[in-house]
Order: sequence, then structure tokens, then C-alpha cells
Amino acid sequence: MEKMKLAEYIELLNNPRKLIFINFIAGISRGFGMAVGFTLLGAIAFLILQRLVGLNLPLVGDFIAELLKYVQESKGLRP
Repeated sequence: MEKMKLAEYIELLNNPRKLIFINFIAGISRGFGMAVGFTLLGAIAFLILQRLVGLNLPLVGDFIAELLKYVQESKGLRP
């Protein structure tokens, strides 16, 4: 069984077109999977943040107010 897999691997190495095609398809699949995964994670993070803002927690409100203060100060320093 192991010798058959080794023979298949050597055959694959001897056929560069097939090797390039397989690697190309694998790269497209990985890229698509990452794009879908990051989209789902971003959407989940956005929903969590949206619900936190909806709860109107003092900690979150203070943090956002502090961020706005820093942004306004930086706008005042730069023309």
C-alpha cells in the first residue's frame, strides 16, 4: 500500500502540469475558505458589538466617548 502511494507521488512529480493544476486548485480553495471564514468572523463580531451598543452599558459608552474625544482633539491639532 505504501509503495503504491510513493509511486503515485513520484508520478505526480514527473508530471509538472498536473502538479501545477492541483496546487492551483488547492490555492483557490484555501483562499475562498479564508474569505468565507473572515467574513463570518467579522459578521459575528459586528453583531456582538451591535448588541453591546444596544445594551447601552456605561463601560462601552464611556469608551466610545473617550474615543470621540481623542478624535476631536486630533482634528483640532491638525489643520
